[in-house]
Amino acid sequence: MAEEKKPLGFWSCWSLTVGCMIGSGVFLLPSVLAPYGLISFGGWLVTAGGSILVALTLARLAQRTTRTGGPHAYVHGAFGDLAGFINVWGYWSTYWTGIAAIAIAFAGYLTVFVPALNDNPAGQAASALALIWALTLVNVRGLKESSLVQLALTILKIAPLLAIIALGVFAGRPDNLPAFNPQNASILPTIAATALLTMWAFVGLEAGTIPAGACKNAARTIPRAVVIGTLTVALIYLAATAAVMSLVPADALARSTSPFAEAARAFGAWGPSVIAAGALVSTAGAAHGLIFCGGQLPMAAALDRLAPRFLGVTHKGGAPYAALVLCSVLASALLLLNYSRGLIGAFTFLIMLSTLGTLVPYLLCALAELRQSWRSARGWAGVALLAGLYSIFAILGSGREALLWGAVLFASGAPIYFLVRQKASDAVTRPS
Repeated sequence: MAEEKKPLGFWSCWSLTVGCMIGSGVFLLPSVLAPYGLISFGGWLVTAGGSILVALTLARLAQRTTRTGGPHAYVHGAFGDLAGFINVWGYWSTYWTGIAAIAIAFAGYLTVFVPALNDNPAGQAASALALIWALTLVNVRGLKESSLVQLALTILKIAPLLAIIALGVFAGRPDNLPAFNPQNASILPTIAATALLTMWAFVGLEAGTIPAGACKNAARTIPRAVVIGTLTVALIYLAATAAVMSLVPADALARSTSPFAEAARAFGAWGPSVIAAGALVSTAGAAHGLIFCGGQLPMAAALDRLAPRFLGVTHKGGAPYAALVLCSVLASALLLLNYSRGLIGAFTFLIMLSTLGTLVPYLLCALAELRQSWRSARGWAGVALLAGLYSIFAILGSGREALLWGAVLFASGAPIYFLVRQKASDAVTRPS
């Protein structure tokens, strides 16, 4: 694609980074963290710092490689076809599992406005499927259209969080804040525990690197978008958590299942409804970003001759329509299969699987940067080393079940690689 015809710029990549990070999880975290007290901000700082290190590592890689694919392009370039395929296989799987999980969360929030969906699994599944396919149609229209929708949804999802932050500044009460360490627990283990609770809120920061091939001046635009996007989200998370803690008494906050809605009652009776609407928009925006990236990744693999040719085909709007439809078909099938677990069980399982599948590419990207910078740029190598250590901490903290399923997911890529390699011999040749 000629440089002047590329439809994406800074705000498109920024909104992908921010939009894929801020999903539904942030709306519960203040309640989860309340029993730990103010020391929980130590956990936020650990995960924010680790995520910024990962973002800086990705930014460095994005300056060198402007191919579509983000983490796939970086790992493939550093370690070759087999490692590249295993990585993109596991990584792409996290997108269609993530789409299914977030669509389930969307259906859960929709019950606030459509009570008939309560205790109605079929209705919830239909609502989740409607979201997936409506957003797929938006993405199929073209890169420009989908990027504009992503930017609009990102702004709309940030708005209620900024409103809560402002409310906390003007109406928050210091006496509502929890004690520094109400459980009198050891400080370092407590910070580690809260870091494990908050790290999932930063998953998705790499999304802005994926559409590099369609981004103007990608070597400069993408690093700025990813780092600034990660900083944006970190500041919003810290400020929003502090605001909710200042608006809701600590005891009530620890028991609440909707802490932002509790905080929004200071706006009046309509406050909780606004927060519920914000959560709907937030999940829709995250799902839209995941669908966008879920089409870009198999296209990148096809252009690298690691996937069937048809996945790399685009129309005049630049959208990889076959890859988008395949991703959404898989997400829909997974959603229907997992609804037998019930809403909460399905959501928990899918989030567990998709999260670990994203953390592994972070580690591989850190290793790729270490390999390239160790002799020539020791400062960047140090950043990559710290990002890799943080990724290992996050992977080990994901739990035994997640590690088991994640290992199966990535290991299954090896035999699949040898099967599809033969069929992909006529794949689209990537332009130099």
